[in-house]
Amino acid sequence: MEPITIEATKSSPFIHIDPVNHMIQFKGESYPENAAKFFGPILSSISKFLTDSRASQVTVDMQVTYFNSSSSKALLNLFEMLENSVSEGKDIVVNWFYHPENETALEAGEEFRDEVPSLTINLIETSS
Repeated sequence: MEPITIEATKSSPFIHIDPVNHMIQFKGESYPENAAKFFGPILSSISKFLTDSRASQVTVDMQVTYFNSSSSKALLNLFEMLENSVSEGKDIVVNWFYHPENETALEAGEEFRDEVPSLTINLIETSS
């Protein structure tokens, strides 16, 4: 699988799937007009990445500063997919970055962590 990079737009995040370094990155805001249409191919690519990857450890860096409810559902689907991979033996760590002044982002990370308890989600305060 080749690396996949989707550049950020005003309403969608930067996304990078890196099979060489076993990383997935999301950064920016997410409120696309049609979240299911936007995230569908991305989730399919991540599923393929997880299936094809021979690496036992995968790191997912999430720095999503704002997202709407339909993006929240897509992110929960992503985390459930990651949790399923954990149950199949993958070591997956999610780093959820949040700015200390963005309580909503922190609370969202905490809620996702509660929803997928067998997935390691580190809440990391950042200044950027």
